[in-house]
Amino acid sequence: MTRAVVIGAGIGGLAAAVALQRRGWDVTVFERAASLEPVGSGLAVAANAIKALDTLGAGDEIRELSAVQGTSGIRRSDGRWLVRTSVEAASARGGGDSVVLVRRADLVDMLSSRLAPGTVRLNAKVSEVDAENGLVTLADGRTKADLVVAADGIHSSVRSALFPGHPGPRYAGVTSWQMLIPAEGVPGQAYESWGRGRVFGVMPLAGGTSYCYATDTVPAGAGGGDQLAELRRLFGDWHSPIPELLAAASPEKVLRNDIRYLATPLPAMHRGRVAMLGDAAHAMTPNMGQGACQAIEDAVVLAHVVGDGRGFTGGTGADGGGDGLAGYTAARLERTSKIVARSAMICRVTRMRDPLAVRLRDAMTALGWRLAPSRVNGSMDEVFGWTPPSA
Repeated sequence: MTRAVVIGAGIGGLAAAVALQRRGWDVTVFERAASLEPVGSGLAVAANAIKALDTLGAGDEIRELSAVQGTSGIRRSDGRWLVRTSVEAASARGGGDSVVLVRRADLVDMLSSRLAPGTVRLNAKVSEVDAENGLVTLADGRTKADLVVAADGIHSSVRSALFPGHPGPRYAGVTSWQMLIPAEGVPGQAYESWGRGRVFGVMPLAGGTSYCYATDTVPAGAGGGDQLAELRRLFGDWHSPIPELLAAASPEKVLRNDIRYLATPLPAMHRGRVAMLGDAAHAMTPNMGQGACQAIEDAVVLAHVVGDGRGFTGGTGADGGGDGLAGYTAARLERTSKIVARSAMICRVTRMRDPLAVRLRDAMTALGWRLAPSRVNGSMDEVFGWTPPSA
């Protein structure tokens, strides 16, 4: 049996482990943390990722968690709709699926439950990877693998070692807050509201909870103090139900992080026997809700490329070669690079602070939606319309 080592037990790493085990690989996941308790509150699983999860046997379980109803879209800080659509319209564009909003912990549980017992090894910090020979070094020894999957996040040490000339993640100019808030009686609408350099998003989850997030245009490294009080100061005069949601929030549930992304694409998503996956390969801003979705796509495509491992030879250097990983880079690098760039562009639009620029942005957004909604929707069809490779 061919052996794979996955570095990192985030969503992408767990999805890769499930996909490879379903192909017959012997998989071990090394996770440096002491538990699988995920960082973050919620995430969007779009139609493209739901189709990928179907290949892992988890698509229907995700669909059952859908809590979005009625109208969704983009609003101004005073509540006026700029872009307004419906769940039915989004489902039609997604081939029957729209976007399911879930707790990150729920998706982690779904994926980890599909792994063979003993697959995930916690408190296992990888210190070195030999890409050409598939050797993974930990504090207690060295492991040899036919395939190594680097899913070790935006600050990937594997990426830094294999691509030392790459500039790494760049600050996107905004910091973000995330929180889960009790929201009984709040309409099941998912939307973002845009103000001057600020964004507030509301995503209804199953069970009467809302996942809320916010961003503000501030220097990197700021923060400290009572973050909930800061949010109430920044967004307390925005449209309902934002003030009400913030009034119901708990300070200990608020997470704050500066947003960084890989503005410069990697030259390849593999080297030797190592495949780069998820944020380690193409970290992006959250503006398109595609970070986790693209990691899940990566996992499914990678498993398709390597198959059951018979005849897999890895490859030398970034070009892979033979029966190696060149097909993985060919299938993923261009697509993910485009999505990273598009998401960063939306982030720049939301960062506008000049009052005139903001009014023009809002007017153009609303006008574009009223005059050509199909064109606006069509711009996302390439993302949501993705289908997994056939077996």
